[in-house]
Amino acid sequence: MIHPLLPVILCGGSGTRLWPLSRETYPKQFLSVRGNGISMLQDTARRLDGVVPHIPRAAPIVVCNSEHRFLAAQQLQEAGFDDATLVLEPVGRNTAPALTLAALVADPHAILLAMPADHVMSDVARLHQAVEIAWQLAQRGDMVTFGIVASRPETGYGYIQKGEAIEGGNAFAIQSFAEKPDLALAQDYVASGSYLWNSGLFMVRADQWLRAMEVLQPQMLQACQASIERSVRDMDFVRPDNEAFAACPSNSIDYAVMEHLPGNDALGIAARVVPLDAGWSDLGAWDALWDVLPHDADGNAHAGQTLAIDTRNSLLFSESCLVATVGMDNVVVVETPDAILVVEKSRTQDVKKIVAELKAQKRSLASTHRKVHRPWGWYDSIDGGERFQVKRIVVKPGAQLSLQMHHHRAEHWIVVKGTAQVTNGDKVFLLGENESTFIPLGHVHRLTNPGKVPLEIIEVQSGSYLDEDDIVRFEDTYGRAVPAPQGSSAKEG
Repeated sequence: MIHPLLPVILCGGSGTRLWPLSRETYPKQFLSVRGNGISMLQDTARRLDGVVPHIPRAAPIVVCNSEHRFLAAQQLQEAGFDDATLVLEPVGRNTAPALTLAALVADPHAILLAMPADHVMSDVARLHQAVEIAWQLAQRGDMVTFGIVASRPETGYGYIQKGEAIEGGNAFAIQSFAEKPDLALAQDYVASGSYLWNSGLFMVRADQWLRAMEVLQPQMLQACQASIERSVRDMDFVRPDNEAFAACPSNSIDYAVMEHLPGNDALGIAARVVPLDAGWSDLGAWDALWDVLPHDADGNAHAGQTLAIDTRNSLLFSESCLVATVGMDNVVVVETPDAILVVEKSRTQDVKKIVAELKAQKRSLASTHRKVHRPWGWYDSIDGGERFQVKRIVVKPGAQLSLQMHHHRAEHWIVVKGTAQVTNGDKVFLLGENESTFIPLGHVHRLTNPGKVPLEIIEVQSGSYLDEDDIVRFEDTYGRAVPAPQGSSAKEG
């Protein structure tokens, strides 16, 4: 029996070390960090395009945070994956429960290829070669990981020790797993030639994974099974039961299962590693992005509007304005419309401390951008002051905001592009470009784009309270809960 290859894209995580570009509501897997207009999630979904023709492919399963469901669905559709299944984690429980949810949803004979959504592969052809080798091993019931051929002593990764060579030296039994080493031990690992970086990529048949979980992590499996048995299908989404999944222990694929396999003859599942040399990076911090971007003659990597004078071995990243440096070495400068980061390239792992401090100060910059994405489009808070706020709002063709009301603010809408269908109290009417309407405080209202091009409006809010939680929803196309008017977690639109 030939088992189909089923990509499982693990799309959780907040990417705090890539702040300010990556934030909780729009983390790095949804960003185009290399400036090619393709997000990391889309790049991961496309990574198997052109894989060996004789390997049958199944539609991907994406396991992601419930808060990111519309963003993930939209990006997958834009990448041509209308048939993807999205499994929504109510809470984060690490990669082992995420893969278990996917295995329970999948055909039990499918071969799962677990891929984090925030990795980079620059040589896809070599990845495909490694996938073919691993697929043959997984066909017969082995559990396979991919070990990155180490290019340098690296203290930020775990390592895999190779055992006996199999498949003509194209794969190896796994001798052991090693934690992140200090520099001296990392140097010994690389010099020995027996160690590979642990990539976080895995391949295993769904039924074999569940069998291993039943023996090694029965409590985790039972919680996942209960959450899927009580799950609800909502549009394109599978929603595991919140309470059941919240009871699931949190653990990674490595710790929960893989590290128990070497020498475990009773389980009867062989642990294998396939070496991979495909320009891999997990983009864990800004120095990793500097590694994968092209460099100028002085070793600088650039993205956006940048200018480097007497600057070497640095990363300059701009989203909205010119970033210029003079006389700098080994620094990272990142500009977004609402934050600027300057850090020594050797200290980029410590960026997460900034996020922790912002959270401690209860500042929204830790979690949200000035530009906020919604299932209907996005808005950008371009100006504000005491008792007023100005937003640029873009609504996708055919989309609409919720039918809503505000207790503390009035709104003035001006259409600058496209056609708007406006519900304002008991009236419904159309507005064209350069036309406007006023929404008095307390009026029920809705904004809809009935056209075939994006609708763009400028919204001017005025009132005594302008925070995002002053909203009461009466109807919502996207199934979002109707919140209490103030003090809730409701958000605009």
